[in-house]
Order: sequence, then structure tokens, then C-alpha cells
Amino acid sequence: MPDRTFLTWPFFDEGHRRLAAELDAWIPREIAPLAGSHGEVDAACRELVRRLAAGGWLRYAIPAAQGGVHERLEVRSLCLIRELLAHASGLADFAFAMQGLGAGPISLFGSDEQRARWLPAVAAGDAVMAFALSEPDAGSDVAAMSTTARADGDGYVIDGRKTWISNAGIADRYTVFARFPAAGERGFAAFVVDADNPGLRVSERIDVTAPHPLGTVELDECRVGADALLGEAGGGMKVALGTLDIFRSTVGAAALGFARRALDEAVAFTTRRHAFGSALSDHQLTRASLAEMAVAVDTSALLVYRAAWTRDGGAARVTREAAMAKLHATESAQQVIDRAVQLLGARGVVAGSTVESLYREVRALRIYEGTSEIQKLVIAGQLLAG
Repeated sequence: MPDRTFLTWPFFDEGHRRLAAELDAWIPREIAPLAGSHGEVDAACRELVRRLAAGGWLRYAIPAAQGGVHERLEVRSLCLIRELLAHASGLADFAFAMQGLGAGPISLFGSDEQRARWLPAVAAGDAVMAFALSEPDAGSDVAAMSTTARADGDGYVIDGRKTWISNAGIADRYTVFARFPAAGERGFAAFVVDADNPGLRVSERIDVTAPHPLGTVELDECRVGADALLGEAGGGMKVALGTLDIFRSTVGAAALGFARRALDEAVAFTTRRHAFGSALSDHQLTRASLAEMAVAVDTSALLVYRAAWTRDGGAARVTREAAMAKLHATESAQQVIDRAVQLLGARGVVAGSTVESLYREVRALRIYEGTSEIQKLVIAGQLLAG
């Protein structure tokens, strides 16, 4: 059993401890048997979404009014679920995270009618979601996006190209962000687009170091109704940044889960492995590495759950806290996992081994939902703004 003493921290209540205990018991039954069987990643993701729905965990990704657990998205619960899933399976964490992120704009900015129309299927696992923000020339610089939307009759027409889109090819529904010139130079809009819309197609699949569904989406005279617009026409950037403000903390939580697993693997290995007449864990250099790894894990946890607790406490925005959590947790996780690989020696670089898989899984977390460099700019901007 991984260390759960952090659940006694004042960020959590009995409901969070119960959630963690129930998920800890559920993962070995439903997720562990799938480990290492992700040869067909699309099918694996759909199966994971199905199992997460059947277990009731996707109910945490939508508000209570549409069948969720909490009145509004509770970030501590989202972070706990992502940390525990990531500890067991990077792909399981991905499947859960994308249901939350893809549906997040609807949960946070959709009308009552839109939430009732789309969110129950998310919790039931009947609709796989995607978040289509990035473009070939608009990643970190989101405002540089060139995809456009225009009003046309009683709806809108979207044209452009989105790439690095998680769940591209298996999603049933995409939250698409586009420039909306009618609202001015800084005008953007967010739309919900069904995968079977004749104006939308997945033109490319992209292979990455830790396999998951990823690809490019083309929108060509993609027509949607007026009811596909989330929030106000021209307010799409608010939708995007407001959603990321919540889910950036959960990226830090996933990194924390990876790091905690790497630390567990390192402790177990160095305790049983003997060299020079004693266990590796008896050697001072090993102990120093383990100590530094443990400090990195706990400091990441403090930052992640501070951001989540602050948001859950009623803060309108946690831009600074979320950026700090994501920056520190992802950078630290990379270092912790690298140390675990070093401690395991040759075993740490065997393809498919736990720490080798973690090494590949963690790298992307320092890039998506805002690179580490962008997080530093965000933090500095918050400081200088007073």
C-alpha cells in the first residue's frame, strides 16, 4: 500500500479519505489486470473509460445536477483520483483526465440545457471527450490560434486545424476553440462539436513516447447550431483559461502519482537488492537519494493540494497556485523518476518495466496544459501584478 499519511493533512476531510480507500481497493480489481495490455491503445482507452464509469469515478468529473458527486467540480477529489490512478497506470489516469478536461468547459461555462444534454453521457462513459485548443502554430501562445468561427444563419461555421489533440480518433465529442473575428481582435469562442459532424475529420494520428490516442483534427466548413456555443461569442479565451485554471492542478497530481510510484519502486528494490555485502538501502548514497526523492514527493503534494484546497474553498481563480503546483510537481517527478532509474541500474531501462514506463509517461506532463516555461511566466506575472 502506498503512503497515505498525507490524507491526514488539513486539506482533506473524511470524505476524501473514504474516496482514497475505496479507489485503492478498486484499482487492483479493475485497473491492475489491464496493465501491460495496451497494445491497442484506442480499445484500451475505451475500456478504461467504461470501467471508470462503471466504478462511479467519472461522476467526480461532472456537477451533481447532472449526476455527479459534488455540486461543482471539486478539485481535491479530481487530484486524488488522478494521483491514485497515475500511481497504478498512466493510461488510466489519461482516460479519467480527458473526460474531465474535455467536459470541463461544459461543466464550468455551459448553460443548464447544455449540461443536461451532454454531461450525463460523460459520467456514464457513453461519450469520450476531447479538448481541442492547440494548433500547429499555437501551442503555448494560445492567442495565436488561426482556427476561425463565423456566424452563419442560425448557427456557426468553424474552419481550421487543431493538433496534439488527446483522444483524437476515439472521441465522440470535441470542445473546440476558435478565433471569433466578429467580436474583435481578442475575440474567441468555444463550441461543442460531435465527432460525426461532416465538417470534422481526424487527418493524422501522432505516436508519442507514452502511447495514447493523439492526433490532428481538421475543421472544414464545420457547421454547428447556436446551441453548440459555450458561454458568449467572444468569450472563448475565458472558457479555455478558466478550465485550465482547475485542471492544471490535476496535472500536478498525476505527476505526483508517478513520482510516488517511482519512490515506492526504489525503496522496494534497494531494500531487497544486496551489493558489497549489504542491502543497497544501507549505503549512504542510496539513502541520500531516497531522502531527496521523498522530500520532492511531499513538497509536490503540499503545492498540489494547497491549490486544490484554495479553489475548493471558494477562490474565483487559483492561477498562481495552480501554476506553482504544476511546475514543481512535474519537474520534481521527472527528477524522482530519473533517480529511481539510476537506483535500479540496468533493470531501470528494461523496456516495459515499471520505472522505464514512468520515465516515458512523465515527460509530456512538463509540456501539455502549459509548459514549465509558461508556468514560470504565469507565476512571475502574478507576482509583478501585485
